[in-house]
Amino acid sequence: MIEARGLTKRYGPTLAVDGLDFDVLPGRVTGFLGPNGAGKSTTMRMVMGLDAPTSGTVKIDGRPYADHRRPLFDVGAVLEAGGGIHPGRSAYNHLLSLAQSNGIGRKRVDEVLEVVGLTSVAHKRAGGFSLGMGQRLGLAAALLGDPGVLILDEPVNGLDPEGIVWIRNLMHSLAAEGRTVFVSSHVLTEMAVTADHLIVIGRGRLIAESSVAEFIERSSHNYVRVRSPQLERLAQLLIFQGASTHIQDDGSLAVTGISEDTIGELAAAQGIVLHELSPQNASLEDAFMELTHESVDYHGSNVSRDSLPTTKVA
Repeated sequence: MIEARGLTKRYGPTLAVDGLDFDVLPGRVTGFLGPNGAGKSTTMRMVMGLDAPTSGTVKIDGRPYADHRRPLFDVGAVLEAGGGIHPGRSAYNHLLSLAQSNGIGRKRVDEVLEVVGLTSVAHKRAGGFSLGMGQRLGLAAALLGDPGVLILDEPVNGLDPEGIVWIRNLMHSLAAEGRTVFVSSHVLTEMAVTADHLIVIGRGRLIAESSVAEFIERSSHNYVRVRSPQLERLAQLLIFQGASTHIQDDGSLAVTGISEDTIGELAAAQGIVLHELSPQNASLEDAFMELTHESVDYHGSNVSRDSLPTTKVA
């Protein structure tokens, strides 16, 4: 379990993390989301004792990371692909040096190489690895001590589709074993199918903490789409029932504040013909963009191809 209380970090006049309170519980995958510059990486570095908080505390299983006598057995982390890996060493020798310095046997090195799918390239130099292979090697190092807590920053970077599915299933299986899995990612489509719980921050502050389903349910992008030859009459009846309605560009009616079942029952009772009655559910991306819009530091403009500057070649 990871516990943050009043966690704050300043770099001179810049407030990178501002009084964060959150819990990362065992037995589930907790996604850590936020726009660029939100303070996610700084927070993870403080969890791992790489940066000292300006104020507040963060503990892993009741103690700061630095107080764990054998941290590799308690916490495994991948904060940077290829970080701490000597390019001239083989994957096997990199893991073996970590294992021997922590009193872990050679057998475990073979086991984690098998888990991450690097057995066939175990004796190749890590300097020749792709970004995805570097991610796998970093994860192997994190798993060496069979820790109860896993902290992963952008773990799908550089992975191909097979690798993404593999690491998703691995995180699910680790959480199912009762481990604490804390993962930061900008790939929201992947987080939607990987995370059970979300912690969302913006400009260093906590914006939301909830299950994925609850987070998406709050979005205004959830509505019921209705098409009917008696749309105007139906809209009046729905407004009387407390719903909000909006005619869309395609002529359908977007309804919020009332369920599709209630709409269908009301239409049936009034003899109104329905051509379509379908719930339109927001995606995690929709909900995230809506919730964090005010926390984004840099907004690009939407441009057409015709509006882009061109370069003439003489």
